[in-house]
Amino acid sequence: MPDIVLTTLNAKFIHAAFGLRYLFANLGDLQPRAAIAEFDINLRPLDIAETLLAREPKIIGFGVYIWNVVETTEVIATIKRVRPEIKIILGGPEVSYETEGQPIVALADHVITGEADLKFAEICRQLLDSNPQSAIHNPQFPKIIPAELPDFSRLVLPYDFYTAADLAHRIIYVEASRGCPFTCEFCLSSLDIPVRQVPLDKFLAAMQRLLDRGLKQFKFVDRTFNLHLPTSKAILEFFLARHQPGMFFHFELVPDRLPAELREVIAKFPPGALQFEVGIQTFNPEVGHNISRRQNYERLADNFNFLRKETCVHIHADLIVGLPGETLESFATGFDKLIALGPQEIQVGILKRLRGTPIVRHDTEWQMIYNAHPPYEILQNKLLDFATMQRLRRFARYWDLVGNSGNFIAVTPLLWSKDASPFNNFLRFSGWLFAKIHRTDSIALARLMELLFEFLTRELALDAKLVAETFWRDCQRTGRRDAPNFLKEFLPEENWAVVRDRDRNRSLPKRQSRHAAVAK
Repeated sequence: MPDIVLTTLNAKFIHAAFGLRYLFANLGDLQPRAAIAEFDINLRPLDIAETLLAREPKIIGFGVYIWNVVETTEVIATIKRVRPEIKIILGGPEVSYETEGQPIVALADHVITGEADLKFAEICRQLLDSNPQSAIHNPQFPKIIPAELPDFSRLVLPYDFYTAADLAHRIIYVEASRGCPFTCEFCLSSLDIPVRQVPLDKFLAAMQRLLDRGLKQFKFVDRTFNLHLPTSKAILEFFLARHQPGMFFHFELVPDRLPAELREVIAKFPPGALQFEVGIQTFNPEVGHNISRRQNYERLADNFNFLRKETCVHIHADLIVGLPGETLESFATGFDKLIALGPQEIQVGILKRLRGTPIVRHDTEWQMIYNAHPPYEILQNKLLDFATMQRLRRFARYWDLVGNSGNFIAVTPLLWSKDASPFNNFLRFSGWLFAKIHRTDSIALARLMELLFEFLTRELALDAKLVAETFWRDCQRTGRRDAPNFLKEFLPEENWAVVRDRDRNRSLPKRQSRHAAVAK
């Protein structure tokens, strides 16, 4: 039985816990006494506690995040009731700031704040020391333990600890750098300065080992992959030289930084190989100033035009609802500008008040009110009341189901075919849809298709035959061989095959982009 268990509750099974593997890789001589145990938030906390207790550990280290803090608190509470002598060590962004008053912190023995790659092993050695004079018996041993920023030259990289099953069935996360030079006030990365690079030769050697083991999909978690141009160019060239069919690479880019030397390499990748996540967040310069976000919108637009016209890159772009100073009208303008730039996905995110971020300095002036419970989303502010924020929350959810799902690529633009504003028209559809079904989840795909067809033909008075033909193109694109019943009268008879029961009863799948997003 291991003395140390490293564990976390992932958002989904498909996510592999990157942080746990870094901790395990850097345990040194304690590694034979340790094990990794991963769970997901859909499992019952009592069952998770049972599994952990069955391992009879002396120390359990938990990775705590915004998406798992509630369930993890329940797991730890159970463990402490049954086996109070087990030492609980917490780490992760959710417990690295504002530790006072957190129930999960109160339950734990120790909390390591910051990057715990090396500090966790150091604390475990002290806790496992049987010497009565050691730190475990010392009442001065602190509960809150700040970790110094680790030097990458001292870190053992974690990639050899992805198992064959991980490589075959899960998202594999990698990083070439940590930190961010920007100071966007809503983001925890703004607190992580300076940017530090993994030694390039060491990193590329690890990537080669993953390739040799058969890995084809890589998700980079670097916040600003294209910040250090020589490194990002070298990494792209490394993967391009080794590219094989089915390979896929996800990067997060600074949107206004794409010089010629990077463009040249990017343009050589084949379709389906690259996805860029581009955080725009707002097109309003005053809002950008409020949140300390610098952005050159002209260069951003030029980069989008290049990516859409001269490359095969899939662009995932982000906007945030609820930023201080952003009105409904200015957000609408920004959304419409982004639609015109043509990214394949637009993630409409709701502002979250992450612990430790300086966004709180706007609470008084802009009357920012957040949910007290994870994920701490904004409920209202000075410019967007609660009712408006709820409308925008539904807008974001329905956009994900329609605009981002891949099921309605040809149909979606019909929503604004009679009006220049995509935002206004989709907001109208969103309100109409919610009034019809009073829910934003568990919507059957066939039902959503019928409702969208009804809105386009009745509410917008578009030609039914044109709409039906557009729907049929989308059906064929997604592999469907028969037309849904509600389209029959508008399509040629050869497409009138009866809808199979499995199609009518199928639940609407959540959007699965090639990187299975993640959550940042």
